[in-house]
Amino acid sequence: MSEAPHDIERLIGMMAKLPGLGPRSARRAVLHLIRRRGALLAPLADAMHTVAATARECATCGNVGTSDICDICASDDRRTGEICVVGDVADLWAMERARVFAGRYHVLGGLLSALDAIGPDDLGIPRLARRVREEGVTEIILALPATVDGQTTAHYIADRFEGSGLRVTSLARGVPVGGELDYLDDGTISAALRARGGV
Repeated sequence: MSEAPHDIERLIGMMAKLPGLGPRSARRAVLHLIRRRGALLAPLADAMHTVAATARECATCGNVGTSDICDICASDDRRTGEICVVGDVADLWAMERARVFAGRYHVLGGLLSALDAIGPDDLGIPRLARRVREEGVTEIILALPATVDGQTTAHYIADRFEGSGLRVTSLARGVPVGGELDYLDDGTISAALRARGGV
């Protein structure tokens, strides 16, 4: 086998490790990139090389950026009394896309999971406690998934700060915008009823 096919197979194998891409999808993506080498493949390789050299985790919140302190933590326009706790950087980016939160964030880097042997010290929970002490935080907003691990993590954090005078809240759960009751599961309907508010 010649060198080029081996390199292409290696690229396909690496692409197949990405979330949402299996071997067949990776093969199609690589063939598409090769066909458009000048317009897509070379600029993509360039961008990946740059990100590989510059990407780093924010020392304060755990967001991903290109400096030691991310743009959100460095901004003077963000409220300092509120920290929105998320499990992953993708969740932080989703919150930012919505443009509804003007405080600061804290990325845990995962969720508590007995099954995977992930405990509080494996996550950013000790760092969160330090930030609460040092930054004069008055409220923690838990934006964690409505899964068993997400709820376990939320309860652990709420218990950890109980009695500290810190307000610990979580995102309301319930009927999504455009959602029809007939298509929702019982848990979602129950959560929506408990989190009901004025019209």
